[in-house]
Amino acid sequence: MNKFIILALLFASGTAHAALSVFACEPEWASLTQLLAGDKVSLYTATGALQDPHRVEARPSLIAKARRANLLVCTGAELETGWLPVILRESANAAIQPGGTGNFEAAKYVQMLEVPTHLDRGDGDVHAMGNPHIQTDARNFIPVADALSKRLIQIDPANTLYYQQRLTSFNLLWRTAINRWEKQAAPLKGMPVVVQHRGFPYMNNWLGLKQVAELEPKPGMEPSAAHLGQVLTEMQPYPVKMVLRAAYQDGRPSEWIAQRAHLNAVALPYTVGGTSQAVDLFTLFDDTIAKLLAGSK
Repeated sequence: MNKFIILALLFASGTAHAALSVFACEPEWASLTQLLAGDKVSLYTATGALQDPHRVEARPSLIAKARRANLLVCTGAELETGWLPVILRESANAAIQPGGTGNFEAAKYVQMLEVPTHLDRGDGDVHAMGNPHIQTDARNFIPVADALSKRLIQIDPANTLYYQQRLTSFNLLWRTAINRWEKQAAPLKGMPVVVQHRGFPYMNNWLGLKQVAELEPKPGMEPSAAHLGQVLTEMQPYPVKMVLRAAYQDGRPSEWIAQRAHLNAVALPYTVGGTSQAVDLFTLFDDTIAKLLAGSK
């Protein structure tokens, strides 16, 4: 099948005959669900691309959407632990509670990185199951898509063939895109980088970037001027060219370092909608690779 036809089928949407109501915690999972389920679902995304997914207000509107959902699609790994439990409890929706058929956590289907050997509140915002920012490695979407498609079939068996066909089309396009991204990103392999937040281990592992420092003294803690000065010293032995942050983060710490160390401050989209170019999963990684290459020069 022509790849443009496949794309047209994948991105075709409409909710006039939607069978399932889906509550997606983050934009990347809403986008993936749309690709896999098309017009068989009605989607609601709980957070925006310029919003910290750790810190969300459990608003009545979110509770109302969760109350009507057939399927909840979230990252898991404690990313949403500050707000999602309240929404689940108040929704009184048995179908989407933890352990239920309608509760889907993407992190359960990938190899987690940075799993702590011990937990201490003094270590900052550390997650017991590992770093939850799995969406920065394009390869992680392959096992997640497979598991999510199976869950859609379990909930909506009448459309089994439809979901299977869309998964096959997605895998074909996605694997081709991964090969393209990896070739484009080849010059980045081994390049030392500084990050504002510990949000890129999966991307670094995928593309071979070498993280040599991070601006936050502890995960989730804003850096002081004194700490940023220490980071400047730590960076000196390395030929660092860029400091990375997610689009939703305050850019001032990155700009402070960039100006004094003569680096490029690079804001990556991080999720769908993080930049004007990242309008879906495919363009999310197109724009991520493009910004990394531009920042490395």
